[in-house]
Amino acid sequence: MSIKIDSSFNVEENVWNVALIGELDVSSAEVFKKSLNDLVDENSQNIKIDLDRLEYIDSTGLGVMVGVLKRLKVNGKGIYLSNPKSNVRKILEITGLDKIFNVEG
Repeated sequence: MSIKIDSSFNVEENVWNVALIGELDVSSAEVFKKSLNDLVDENSQNIKIDLDRLEYIDSTGLGVMVGVLKRLKVNGKGIYLSNPKSNVRKILEITGLDKIFNVEG
């Protein structure tokens, strides 16, 4: 399965809203990386990623998020993850990334 990425900038909150649909793994990580880096290049602001419809994530996908987070931290910004399914939440907890990213829902 592939990944669908919907993104928009919320001017009122000054934040990128990104929704992931499908699976984020080695086959889709490059597309995800380009998408997030393009957002940061356009306007380096906080990124809220809705994981409600993300079915699966592997270490490659997590690595992309960590790399983009490092870029954002330079400007005092971050990545917020919301609504992870139980399997995705478990991976975040096992890797300790639930302490690095702000996880909501």
